[in-house]
Amino acid sequence: MIWKGRRQSSNVEDRRGMGMGGKTVIGGGLGSIVVMLLFVLLGGNPGDLLNNTQTSNSSYSIPPMNGSAQEEELADFVSVVLADTEDVWSAEFEKRGMVYENPKLVLFTDSVQSACGAANSAVGPFYCPGDHKLYIDLSFYQELKQRFQAPGDFAMAYVIAHEVGHHVQTLLHSGENVLPAEKRTNEYSVRFELQADYLAGVWAHYAEGKGYLESGDLEEALNAAHAVGDDTIQKKAQGYVVPDSFTHGTSKQRERWFNKGFKNGTIEDGDTFNAANL
Repeated sequence: MIWKGRRQSSNVEDRRGMGMGGKTVIGGGLGSIVVMLLFVLLGGNPGDLLNNTQTSNSSYSIPPMNGSAQEEELADFVSVVLADTEDVWSAEFEKRGMVYENPKLVLFTDSVQSACGAANSAVGPFYCPGDHKLYIDLSFYQELKQRFQAPGDFAMAYVIAHEVGHHVQTLLHSGENVLPAEKRTNEYSVRFELQADYLAGVWAHYAEGKGYLESGDLEEALNAAHAVGDDTIQKKAQGYVVPDSFTHGTSKQRERWFNKGFKNGTIEDGDTFNAANL
């Protein structure tokens, strides 16, 4: 992705190196991490899984630390991608007579406190509708490359665009009229997540139109979408899949909806809630 020298967003909140002032309690072991990943990786709400998290009042007493040159470059990169999403969604909302509210992107290290509760890096990047903020520990980029075998800058761009997709859903109240909150099932969650993948594809559609994409970028994003499919994660973690437990969609579904958004470039064609075939 061609990104160096382009506009960076002013909506980045750097909390790296700051103490959280509380203690996060999430059960231990790989199994717990996998469960968290299945629910919140690339867009879930950690508050739903962290209702029993015990925290004291937050206190940020440690000043932000500068990371390595590689980490600082990655911080610049995610800021540019966020700026791109601001441009795209501001224009798309304006076309429809609406005003787009830019979200904040919070960079953190190890653990963070949000309006959705406390979370640590094991949950992966997430969006909190309670404060309209995206949360990312930049170490996830290495995990994306090494654990999920999804390298490349556009793979990380897809992650950010997916989280911004959840912000777009929040602003549009997408899916809220489909089912009342108390009746929302795993299938609802899958459709919700796949719509965020579609919206990430819409952003990529316009990024390509502006000449920002390079050869292989689309493949990097599709590879990342495949790598974080519920079936792929479960098979790697436990050797078998449990479809009834899916919350984000299969690898094939995630690729399909991202690619559909990339090809169509419209909000209206991403109604996953009423789609007969996911």
